[in-house]
Amino acid sequence: MDRNALLTAWWRALSTTGEGPAELEVARGLLTQLVDTFLSGLLAPELDPAAGAKIGEALADAGWTDTTVPIRTVQVLQPLAEDSDRTDAGARFAVLGAAVAQGHQMYLTRQQLRQDQNARFRVVFDSADIAIAIGDTDGTLVDANRGLAEMIGVPVEQLRGISIYDFAHPDDQEEIRSLIFDKLVPAGEGSVRMERRLLRSDGSVGWVAFSITFVRGTQGYGDYLLAVGEDVTERHRLQQELHWQARHDPLTGLPNRRCLLERIETVSAGVGDDDHVGLCFVDLDRFKPINDMYGHGTGDRVLTEVAARFGDSVREQDCLIARIGGDEFVALIPPPAENDVVTTVVDRLQSALVEPIAVDGHQLHVSASIGAIVTPLAGSDAESLLDSADTVLYLAKANHKGRSVLRTSHRTTDRHSHPLTPRPE
Repeated sequence: MDRNALLTAWWRALSTTGEGPAELEVARGLLTQLVDTFLSGLLAPELDPAAGAKIGEALADAGWTDTTVPIRTVQVLQPLAEDSDRTDAGARFAVLGAAVAQGHQMYLTRQQLRQDQNARFRVVFDSADIAIAIGDTDGTLVDANRGLAEMIGVPVEQLRGISIYDFAHPDDQEEIRSLIFDKLVPAGEGSVRMERRLLRSDGSVGWVAFSITFVRGTQGYGDYLLAVGEDVTERHRLQQELHWQARHDPLTGLPNRRCLLERIETVSAGVGDDDHVGLCFVDLDRFKPINDMYGHGTGDRVLTEVAARFGDSVREQDCLIARIGGDEFVALIPPPAENDVVTTVVDRLQSALVEPIAVDGHQLHVSASIGAIVTPLAGSDAESLLDSADTVLYLAKANHKGRSVLRTSHRTTDRHSHPLTPRPE
């Protein structure tokens, strides 16, 4: 969609509320910045919902406070997801759209709380669906609303007088202390945003997004902390699902190339100069004829069975099996990976394919050629290691299908691995 047309459509949609900046150029300038913010969040390597929350807050801060503003915004920006080349653009758009609504609502709630501390404050405080809490500067809750009580699963009366740490996940407490009591409270002003785990009364763990503001006391009242939050457990679940999908093969469920490379980099970060890693690059023999003769549906079922057999065969070994494309698999054996360990993995992978695979009454025979390396991990990057294993694989396939070649550092040893021959069905 043309950018100018998008901006015009967004401004017109918001203008019908009768709110916002009076000058068109001011409005278009702000919306231009927010489109860039939304696109950055949509296309970022790692999805960050904070981009959506910032857009919602900015729209409310500019005067677009009508409750329909987030809906109008999402409707207008939908083409940004439709025009994206990312396969997960729709899911990412949904997360950012929800964050726009959350940011818009949180801003309005904070503003209303600041502007009205009497009767209207109490109405909003008690009836708001989002969680609202007031605490002293030591972290003890002075008051809380129904939204927070329902989020935790206890009556409001039980919240007053408890510490914020009583419902914070133990692993998050140190970071909460640092953000609030080492930074916000000593500064005596400002706000902090955080997304942390929440312990519910039934023992389950959720996620909540909180904006915590330092408020100076007036008329003899002490300073206090105002926290406005919302349950974002479902959003975190969706983010975890997207993270999993981005790192796993949709057909077999195995880790994909991206996940494999990340795992190699993670292992590399903590190794010494003498630590060796093993990589087995596996290529199936006679797989193309199966696709050609029986169809890709059958081929997919064969790949799924191969993946399951590979996983079962090395279950007792400390290694990761990944499918990196087509009929190619990789086994990663982390340090200490000596020759005998890698040889055992190679043997088990090939033994997994000895028995034919039964699909729709057919007994399909599949074997594998394997290029394996045992090499020092320090100073090596993940892509180079995969290239090295792939090169050794070509040596194995050049000799005979169903063979394996093991290379240690710069020495190459060729060993027979019980080549398999097609059997009549």
